[in-house]
Amino acid sequence: MSIYKDCDIRGIYLKELKESDAYFIGRALSTYARSGAFCVGGDFRLSTPALKKNLIKGLNDSGSDVYDLGFIATPMMYYALRRDGDKLAGGAMVTASHNPPEYNGIKFMLGDSPVTKDIIDRIKRIVESGDFANGSGKVTDAEIAGNYISSMTDKFHAPKPLKVVVDAGNGSMSNVAPVALRNAGYDVVELFCEPDGTFPNRTPNPAQYDKLTAVCETVINTRADMGVAFDADGDRAVFIDDAGKVVISEKSLVLFIKWLLDKKPTSVVYDQKSSSIVKKAVLDMGGTPIPERSGHTFIKRHFLEAGSAIAGEVSGHFFFGELGYDDALFATFTLLQALECWNISLSQAAGEIPCPPLTPDLRFPCAYSKQEEKLAEVRAAFPQGEVSLLDGVRIELDDGWLLVRKSVTAEEITLRAEGRDEHALNAILEKLSDVFEELKRR
Repeated sequence: MSIYKDCDIRGIYLKELKESDAYFIGRALSTYARSGAFCVGGDFRLSTPALKKNLIKGLNDSGSDVYDLGFIATPMMYYALRRDGDKLAGGAMVTASHNPPEYNGIKFMLGDSPVTKDIIDRIKRIVESGDFANGSGKVTDAEIAGNYISSMTDKFHAPKPLKVVVDAGNGSMSNVAPVALRNAGYDVVELFCEPDGTFPNRTPNPAQYDKLTAVCETVINTRADMGVAFDADGDRAVFIDDAGKVVISEKSLVLFIKWLLDKKPTSVVYDQKSSSIVKKAVLDMGGTPIPERSGHTFIKRHFLEAGSAIAGEVSGHFFFGELGYDDALFATFTLLQALECWNISLSQAAGEIPCPPLTPDLRFPCAYSKQEEKLAEVRAAFPQGEVSLLDGVRIELDDGWLLVRKSVTAEEITLRAEGRDEHALNAILEKLSDVFEELKRR
């Protein structure tokens, strides 16, 4: 499996992604950027220090100066790029985001635009050719945490000291989110806020809702107003209401839509596997719904091009027009601000959003050579539906929808479906069971 993905560079440390890879990727990034300066940070994975050191050396050896941001959350790298963009050609973050501990990778930006698959392919070709620029860049330590936290507390203040449980998952928000929220006047209960790259307490991926029992129980036991679970590099968040129940990301996005589009109706970009409640909320608020293929850079690019106030993914990425990027801590502050203004609890706010029955992502083994055939079989099974081929096959039906896609990380097909009611959803899945035998055993 190639480490060069659609949205970033990622793989299993030492097996797929080696320190030498980080070095040559650094050289390629500098070569592509004509030896311009970069800011570089890294998450708390055990492999990050070695990979980050080699990435920086590669950047230096092809002429790029580097501002070393240390070990940070990904939104802090975006913040540094936005603040100091006039002196930077780009930024890079050593992280595997929500992947398990054995993975690592590199997220990068050139200028203020998200990368495309074409740019990633160009970086790969430069690495393979070995045709690098030569130079001797220098490294400058550039602590960013203080200014980043101040940027939050300068904007957000707690009218009343709501209690918030922060589950950092032993990741990059561990030393940041509790401080920022306390400085803004909130009562913070810390959970798993000790950085540990082995992630001993839960998966780095908060979108696996069934792994969030500890934060749900802590919200109940401490009588907190809300909980938040961050992913490993702090750019994704999942919220827990005051009753200790996970708020699905589509409902969180709907709350942001209601809050931000009430001030100025705009477009909203969202990934196409989102519940229909997202499109409905955008239309209800006078906005323009824009579905996009799943994937951080696809959503972000369209969001920036459209000038949207908000964009979101089922995975827990929330992008804000005010920032120009996704930031899980900013999302947390924004949700708290909305709840305080509405004078309503999170359980009440989420409870007012009825959600039709919706499956989680279902995955079925499928050889690469058979995947197109499977997609064709799905289309044939629903001849009356309205088909979109944005990414895989999405079919809109009178009483629901389904999306079938090729996995970008494994020989699998992924499926998600929604029905107007349980009967409609079961009917969709029953018809799909002729294509995917595994559904007959559910």
